[in-house]
Amino acid sequence: MKGIKASVTRGLNVGSKLICADNSGAKIVQIISVSGYKGKRKRVPKAGVANMIKITVKVGDPKVRKQMFNAVIVRQRQEYRRLDGMRVSFEDNAAVLTDEEGTPTGTEIKGPIAREVVERFSPIGKIASIVV
Repeated sequence: MKGIKASVTRGLNVGSKLICADNSGAKIVQIISVSGYKGKRKRVPKAGVANMIKITVKVGDPKVRKQMFNAVIVRQRQEYRRLDGMRVSFEDNAAVLTDEEGTPTGTEIKGPIAREVVERFSPIGKIASIVV
């Protein structure tokens, strides 16, 4: 994964439920693991904006429910700081379903996404409506 120009506070634990911000058929997803997380024993893995996560679909179309997918977090409520001093937070926590390389499975993204996501996963930025 490519580096990003912000120190993102990891505000989402394993078990957190997110809104699915694309048109892949999922509505609400739950984090089950964080890709590349190396932590301490008995410490709960955390994820933040532009992190690749493994999710399971809790609410959505019957074709995608109760299945595991890869996803990228595009919005988080927890405030994080950019290098220019600006602090960014969103109204909700949201993710976009992707494949292993980070290309989205849906064809459109609802709502704004963070600029850090576009830096790390450029195919997501191509279908995003608003980049903040």
